[in-house]
Amino acid sequence: MNLPPPLPNEAEPARSASRLHAQFTALRDWLASRIVGQSALVERLLIALLADGHLLVEGAPGLAKTTAIRALASRLDADFARVQFTPDLLPADLTGTEIWRPQEGRFEFVPGPIFHPILLADEINRAPAKVQSALLEAMGERQVTVGRHTYALPQLFLVMATQNPIEQEGTFPLPEAQLDRFLMHVRIGYPEADAEAEILRLARERARSADGQREPAVAEKIPLSDVFQARQEVLELHLAPQLERYLIELVLASRDAGRYDAELARRIAWGASPRGSIALERCARARAWLAGRDYVTPDDVRAVAPDVLRHRVLPSYEATAEGWDGERLVAALLEKIPLP
Repeated sequence: MNLPPPLPNEAEPARSASRLHAQFTALRDWLASRIVGQSALVERLLIALLADGHLLVEGAPGLAKTTAIRALASRLDADFARVQFTPDLLPADLTGTEIWRPQEGRFEFVPGPIFHPILLADEINRAPAKVQSALLEAMGERQVTVGRHTYALPQLFLVMATQNPIEQEGTFPLPEAQLDRFLMHVRIGYPEADAEAEILRLARERARSADGQREPAVAEKIPLSDVFQARQEVLELHLAPQLERYLIELVLASRDAGRYDAELARRIAWGASPRGSIALERCARARAWLAGRDYVTPDDVRAVAPDVLRHRVLPSYEATAEGWDGERLVAALLEKIPLP
């Protein structure tokens, strides 16, 4: 008698999900061992990767922002580029330009660093508006237009831009409409004493290594096909209708806070756009997937809400004079909106 074959369609997805989650868990642990004292930055980087978005990181110099994105790129089967933004930077320095080839009698397009799958835009607020708009257009449209031709960017395209909050002279603050293109705006601070001691230990080990300042080669890289498959699994997580309504209500309250608190409504000039709703859902799903769950919880939404909404909820002039900023407004909204 012929026995029925096993059910690969049911068993295989479970094995694949376990393998993918194990890969990203190992990646998170590996990054945490090298980016000491910045666990929030490590988690946000992975969330941005899984949610197919871009990251704006604000922090003082020397807090491992560059090291973090470089370490992530080293574990992915993708190229990495770093661009130091300066006031004299031109859009062509980022996007590339057409060069005349006299021997061939034609123009040839030479791609710029923006065509790398993983890009670090270091100190983005030091470049003028033309350069910022060239980058943010690419982030939103996933393409670059030079002359009469349009060129598609890689399927994996992750930008991490950094800002230095200390220096304001000689900078070009990003307009709110451009800030809205970033999935999350992450603020990082100094590490604790124990983390600082671990940083010293790692620095000593690197100085003693045979090849000086260079990190040892990473043997195993995560293929991009696994990244795209993990993104699909993130989208398939269960999101209860009540939690989806809570998420939407949180964004709607940023536009019409008067339903909850008249004083809070006075302090909010503009609320989050629909991009805020999309980003909040995608980030909450990614956080739940990284935690090993197949469903999203209210804690997932509340954990990512400050980073998703702080640059999308704008304080009024009166609120700014009273010391309110986007982060404080989001915290007030989270207190006012009841949990499902």
